[in-house]
Amino acid sequence: MIKSSLISSLLAVTLILVSCSSDSVELPPEGTLAADIADKEMVLGNVIACAASNEDPSVVSVFLYPREGVSNINFYETENLEVDENNFSSYTKGAAELIDVFNGYLLKYEIVPELEKWVIVTFEENGKVHLSNPIRLKHTTNPTEYLPQIVTVDNSSDMPVFSWEDGTFEDTVIYFQVVSNENDNLLSGTYTVDQMFQYYNLDNVVLNITVAEPPSLTLGNNYNFSLLAVSEDNWVNLFAEVNFTLE
Repeated sequence: MIKSSLISSLLAVTLILVSCSSDSVELPPEGTLAADIADKEMVLGNVIACAASNEDPSVVSVFLYPREGVSNINFYETENLEVDENNFSSYTKGAAELIDVFNGYLLKYEIVPELEKWVIVTFEENGKVHLSNPIRLKHTTNPTEYLPQIVTVDNSSDMPVFSWEDGTFEDTVIYFQVVSNENDNLLSGTYTVDQMFQYYNLDNVVLNITVAEPPSLTLGNNYNFSLLAVSEDNWVNLFAEVNFTLE
């Protein structure tokens, strides 16, 4: 009787162990984005980022807006486009140095990808890992156009009006505008879905990354206007940059 009870107990333990083993969760591959965020609280789609090919289209700039106080900024990339862009196990950490844009208001990575691929930018903020939406690199099939001539500036007042046309590609969903001074300091950074922005009128602005109230522009001073036309998959279709002086 004792022997029979002991055998039953051993069988029960064996079944429990087998059950636990079969139900165990497979760990994500080491060195992937999935592994790096496995034990952390994450926030999806909360890093403003996009990518553009340079005038040399073999070089791609991955831009991001680093909110004040963020840390541990990284980017991850897939091998190619033939993956599920929402599967974090397909992304491995990229190796590139951060470069200041507008004296550090924005940052960028410069990479030389052989193939088109997906990229995600991450940083830590308030104990959580924040991720950008997947960015599709299109430097081969859809290199960024550099067309300063498509921008028109009405600089007849201290609230100049900027308007523009699209380039060749018709899948732009949002426009990012930066007004900066002659020292390359960002004065305003705004997004519109319209092909027009007035400094500093927020009536048609859908997203504003200007931290402080920007200064009024001064008659006779030199300024710069930069425009990025961005597709739904966060690729910059068009880049334009023009200098202007208030008259």
